[in-house]
Amino acid sequence: MKTKSLLTAVGIAASLSFIPASNATIVDIETSLGTIQVNLFDESTPKTVANFLAYVEDDSYINTVIHRSVDGFVVQGGGFTFNGEALQAIETKGTVDNEPVWSNQAGTIAMAKLSGDPDSATSQWFFNVANNSANLDNQNDGFTAFGQVVSGMEVVEAINNLDDCSETPMVNYDTSDCSVVPGQENFVSIVSVTIVDDATNTEDSVQKVPSTKTSVPTPTPGGDSSSSGGTMSFALLGLLGLARLFRK
Repeated sequence: MKTKSLLTAVGIAASLSFIPASNATIVDIETSLGTIQVNLFDESTPKTVANFLAYVEDDSYINTVIHRSVDGFVVQGGGFTFNGEALQAIETKGTVDNEPVWSNQAGTIAMAKLSGDPDSATSQWFFNVANNSANLDNQNDGFTAFGQVVSGMEVVEAINNLDDCSETPMVNYDTSDCSVVPGQENFVSIVSVTIVDDATNTEDSVQKVPSTKTSVPTPTPGGDSSSSGGTMSFALLGLLGLARLFRK
C-alpha cells in the first residue's frame, strides 16, 4: 500500500469536492474468498464515488481486511490492515458529504461514518447483506448507498457466514482460538480493486430503490455489537471500537 505524505493527503481531501462525477463506474473488488463486482452510482452519488475511487487509485484498499461481519446485517471493510499483531488503521483523506439518495437494500455498498455526524465518512464501506432500509435509510441522516453488487453476492454471503472474533470474520479460525494471534491467512483480505468498465453511465442499468429516509431516526440496529464473538489478545477488540458503522 502506498504511503502519502500528510501534505498530499490534505491536498487530496481538499480537492474531493471539486472532482466531477467519475466515468469509472464498475469495479471488481477481489477478496481472498472471491471477487465482488460492483456498479457504482457515479451520476447520483458523485462525491461518494469520487472519494471511493481516490482510495482505489492510490492502492489504499490493497491488503486491507474485512474487519466486521454481523450475521444477516453487514460486511464491513476499507479501514484496517493487519501488521502481524494487531489491526492498524489506514491513512484517511478527509470526510465526504453525505448523499443519502438510494435505499440500503441487500447487495448495496454504503459508507460508514461517525455516530451523530452525517458528513463524516472517510475510507470505510460496508455491504448490506439484507434489506436494512428501515434502519439505515433513516439513522444518522441516512447512510449513503453508492453502488450495487452485480455479481459475487455469494462471496459477500460467504464472508458473512464465517466464524468471527469480536465481529471480525476469520477463515479456519473459531471462537476457541480468539485469544491467540491469528495469521494473515486467517483474515479475509482485499487483494485488489480494479476498474473494469469506464462507460459514461452504467448506473442506469441497475434497478435502484429510492431511500425511505424520513425526518425521524430509528434505533441502532443490533444493539451494542461489541458483545459478540470472543476476545483477541492483540488489541483487536479495542481497535474495533473505532470500526463500527459509526466508527466510534
